[in-house]
Amino acid sequence: MRDVADNWFASFKIILYLIILMWLVEAVNNVLSHRLNVFGIYPRDPHTLPGIFLWPFLHGNFQHLIVNTTPLFVLGFFVALRGAWVFLKSALLILVFGGLGVWIFGREAYHIGASGLVFGFFGFLVTLAIYERNITTFAIAFFAVFYYGGLIFGVLPTDRFVSWEGHLFGLMAGMFSAKLLAVPQGRRIRRIR
Repeated sequence: MRDVADNWFASFKIILYLIILMWLVEAVNNVLSHRLNVFGIYPRDPHTLPGIFLWPFLHGNFQHLIVNTTPLFVLGFFVALRGAWVFLKSALLILVFGGLGVWIFGREAYHIGASGLVFGFFGFLVTLAIYERNITTFAIAFFAVFYYGGLIFGVLPTDRFVSWEGHLFGLMAGMFSAKLLAVPQGRRIRRIR
């Protein structure tokens, strides 16, 4: 029982540190009149390729960050329950492949915000249930779909100020990372602390 509590606490810390970092970056960005947003992804501009790693940390304002914080915390927590290494690998896969998708196919505008990571974690958790087929992954996927299933409409181009491309490619990258990181049936997840 203590291992379960330790794992939950470790998962809580991982996602909390990520969110605190995002809030600190937004505070600095706000003081600088959001001049840091030029470090986001601007499609097909080679100078913005580093933005693939930076776009989830940059937001248009505090309201933008607030909207992303709760789903990022909840979905990220469930990903982090699989261990720090799985969390880190899945987040990097989502950032890189989702970001490259936006960089190659996105509209000509700066793409910023943690919603690509939110959609990636959502896609990861739902797709993981398909590959692992156990009660735990099904329960987490059911929870994710029940509370955040409406996210799926965010991949549609309904608002010109919303990066639906970031949502779409984040979701696809999350699904891809689940395929790569899924534990085959009958094998236990090995957690490294």
